[in-house]
Amino acid sequence: MHEMIASDPGIMMGKPVVRGTRITVESIVERMGAGETIETILEAHPRLTREAVLAAISFAAEALKADVVYPISTGVA
Repeated sequence: MHEMIASDPGIMMGKPVVRGTRITVESIVERMGAGETIETILEAHPRLTREAVLAAISFAAEALKADVVYPISTGVA
């Protein structure tokens, strides 16, 4: 599934994109996090497929499995 995702320093500064587009994994995940559905993303980007959106989400999930701590600010000092 991740073969649908590509990263090239010459495209979108090397951010992972859906292969053959300039649509970043980041933008897909951000839109879904904002409450958009796969269908609304597909309507906004007719070149995308449902499989490509799912590949982007899967890629993002795998990237977050890395042994890195992502501190989240709680606003408490």
